[in-house]
Amino acid sequence: MALDQQQDDKGVGNMSVHTEVSNHQLLEQQEKRESNARSYPRRIPLAIKEAEGIHITDVEGRRYIDCLAGAGTLALGHNHPVVTAAMEKVLHDRLPLHTLDITTEVKESFVDELFMSLPESFRERAKVQFCGPTGGDAVEAALKLAKTATGRQSILTFQGGYHGSTHGTMSISGNLAPKQRVQGLVPDTHFLPYPYDYRCPFGRGGEEGAELSAAYIEQLLDDPESGILPPAAMIFETVQGEGGSIPAPVEWIQEMRRITKERGIPLIIDEVQTGIGRTGKLFSFEHAGIVPDAFVLSKAIGGSLPLSVLIYDRDLDAWEPGAHIGTFRGNQMAMAAGTATLKYVKDHRIPDHAEQMGRILMQALNDIQKEYPQLGDVRGRGLMIGAEIVDPAGKESKWGSFPGDGRLASRIQKECFDRGLILEVGGRHGAVVRFLPPLIITKEQVEEVTDIFRKAVEAAVKGYVNED
Repeated sequence: MALDQQQDDKGVGNMSVHTEVSNHQLLEQQEKRESNARSYPRRIPLAIKEAEGIHITDVEGRRYIDCLAGAGTLALGHNHPVVTAAMEKVLHDRLPLHTLDITTEVKESFVDELFMSLPESFRERAKVQFCGPTGGDAVEAALKLAKTATGRQSILTFQGGYHGSTHGTMSISGNLAPKQRVQGLVPDTHFLPYPYDYRCPFGRGGEEGAELSAAYIEQLLDDPESGILPPAAMIFETVQGEGGSIPAPVEWIQEMRRITKERGIPLIIDEVQTGIGRTGKLFSFEHAGIVPDAFVLSKAIGGSLPLSVLIYDRDLDAWEPGAHIGTFRGNQMAMAAGTATLKYVKDHRIPDHAEQMGRILMQALNDIQKEYPQLGDVRGRGLMIGAEIVDPAGKESKWGSFPGDGRLASRIQKECFDRGLILEVGGRHGAVVRFLPPLIITKEQVEEVTDIFRKAVEAAVKGYVNED
């Protein structure tokens, strides 16, 4: 703390206090006061002071490229002018900030823009439910809606999937660690094999692995001795996010739509992380040319502010008034920011740009993989990309994959951070380094990201060898 003497007009000294803080001080304070459940600060140890575009600056003046982007929330990056202008207009016009589910012009404009963005065949039949401010609540709403509409109770979900950390969404997510000390998870939840090319659950991979998954699921649903009652819904991500950036083949997605439609099972697509252009289409299910019965949006749909919605076919609208409620369903500023974001994304063909930048990023990572076999698999769709870090000296599986190396992945993440690049890790054993940059990233910035990543991999691998 520094004390500066200042003279006023009368020559009397005024004491002005200037506080100089460090990342360490704020992180230490955070550790003392926040729950032990905090996660990101453990791997990304900084306190943010400013943010613009794809960059953030910490309290000590260090600048970073943000390829985490609010876990995919910041489609247009930090403080994009069209987003901040929309927020400022709400404040300038003295519009209500909180309305429960009472409508406003801001809300109706948001719904107009959202419905105009839907595939035409869905648009005419769509209904929307505004949910609590997180994607997890929208998933909870989708499950409740499907059970209400069908009168059934079983839910089909997938190994490796992630849908949230509430009691219900954790029950249908694949990650075991959070479940181990939580009793009484939602019953009648059934986990199915997701097509994971590098670690195929059938030991085949490629088209054959995806075909086996679809055949297994169809046989299971038609087997009178399967032990699974007729399902209320099937839910999945077309690209598993926290599960390790695993894209489902388009043909497999189409098969899931056929299988569920033929059997009258509502299909729910979780678009919380994939939605609003992330994968190279406005909605990721559009890659397969299908229309689900319901899908959920959050993260990018609020233009960086908390907002989540469930969009579904009107045939499912069996709810009574108040069937799914929540105080913070009427976030007007988020709706204004979301409308501005959605318009900008469409008007500037951001999904196409994301697809192009994703190709450049994937190619660069594939080139690095040729130098470093520790990158066992590079995969993704659009700007939702993962590099699975493995131990190439470990025992190779029958289908050509090596053991995941979460320790090396964490070391690579740290080397990137030390060089000014923020990335996240996820997937099995925390062994997948994930790239989720803002969708406005440029070719030059992609090249800067991959240059830093290459140097980080080199340093991490070298340090790993020396350590061993």
